[in-house]
Amino acid sequence: MSDAESPAPTQPRDRHLFGPGRKAILSIDGGGVRGVIALGFLARLESLLSERAGAPSRLCDYFDLVGGTSTGAIVATGIALGISARDIRDFYMRLGPRIFHRPWLRLPGWQAKFDAEALRQEIISVFENRDLDSPDLQTGLGVMLKRIDKAGAWILTNNPRSKFWETPPDGAFIGNRHYKLTNLVRASTAAPSYFEPQEIAIVEGEPPALFVDGGLTPHNDPALALFLTAVIPAYHIVWPMGVENLSVFSVGTGGFRPATTLAECQKGGAIGVALRSLMQQIYENQSLTLSLMSWLGKGGAVWPINSEIGDLKEVNAPFGPLFNYRRYDVKLEADWLKDQLGVALAPDDIARLRRFDDPSVMPLLDEIGQKAAERQMSAADIAIL
Repeated sequence: MSDAESPAPTQPRDRHLFGPGRKAILSIDGGGVRGVIALGFLARLESLLSERAGAPSRLCDYFDLVGGTSTGAIVATGIALGISARDIRDFYMRLGPRIFHRPWLRLPGWQAKFDAEALRQEIISVFENRDLDSPDLQTGLGVMLKRIDKAGAWILTNNPRSKFWETPPDGAFIGNRHYKLTNLVRASTAAPSYFEPQEIAIVEGEPPALFVDGGLTPHNDPALALFLTAVIPAYHIVWPMGVENLSVFSVGTGGFRPATTLAECQKGGAIGVALRSLMQQIYENQSLTLSLMSWLGKGGAVWPINSEIGDLKEVNAPFGPLFNYRRYDVKLEADWLKDQLGVALAPDDIARLRRFDDPSVMPLLDEIGQKAAERQMSAADIAIL
C-alpha cells in the first residue's frame, strides 16, 4: 500500500506526521547539564503559546516532529509524551546532581566516569516501559544515536511508515517499533568516558549493537537531520517545503569555541589531545549545520557563522527558502553574556558553565536560559505555528 493509499491517520502521532496542513519541527541540541538553557527557551515558547490560546498549551500540540540529541533526546521525548517544558525543567534540576555524581570506586581511563545505571533509573522514572510505538507519544519523535560496532549515525523515529518499523517474517532484524524509549534515550546520552555504551538488540539471538552519544555524529544540532527526515522520500513522510508550509525551530544549549593551548595539550597527553579534538569536531559540525540551515531557511534572529562568512542574512539559496528558520541559543563567552544578557562572569565561572557534567552551575544556566529566552523570543515568533 502506497503512502497516498494509507488509511486516514487516527493516532495523534499519525495526524502530526501524515495529516494535512502546515508543519513544524522542533530540534534540541545536546549539551549535558546545559540542557537547562534549552529548557528556558522551551518554557518561554510554551508560555507564549499559552498566552495566545488563553489556556495552558503543550508544545506537542504545535510541533509535528520533535527531535533531540543526547540531553536534547531526553527533552524531546518528554515533549513528545505531552510533558510540559516547566515539568521537564523541574525533572532536570533533580536529575543533574543524581547522575553526575562520581562514585569514589572508579578507575580513570578504565571505567566510565559516572554510573549509567543511575541515569537509566532516572529516565525510567519518567518514560517507564514505553516503546517507540507507544500511543502515549503525542507527536513525531526523532532520537539521534551513534552505533559504534558498525560505524553509523542513526536517527530513530516513531514513523510507522519507515523502512525498518516492522520485524520482517525472516527475523532479519527487530522492528524499530519495539525499541524501548529508555534504551534509545540512554544510548543517545552515552558520552564516551562519561557513561558506558548502551547495548540494544538488533537481531534476535545475536550479540547486541553498541551505541554511544548522538553528539558524536554530525548531528549534535539535529535540525538538519530532522528536516531531511521529513522531506526525503525514502523516509515516507515527505512534507511539502516552502515558508508557507514548513517551519523549523532549533534550540541550543550554549555554544563556544573550544580552543586549547600547547600547555593544555602537553599536560593532557595523547588522550587529552584526542578529547579536545573531538570537542572541536562537534563544534565544527554544529557550525556547518547552522550554515546550511541559515542558507536553506529564512527568518528570526541572525547568527554569525564565522569571521569570514559573517551571517547569511542577505544570502539566499537559488531555489528560494525551503522553510522558516528560528534558531535560539546563547554564547558562553564573557563579552556576549555581558553585552546581551547583562551577566558578568569571571573566567573561572565561564569555564564551569562550559562543562556538561557540573550540576553545581545548573541554577546559573537556568538564569541565563530564561534571560536569553525573554530577549530572543516574542509573540511574533509563534505567528508561524
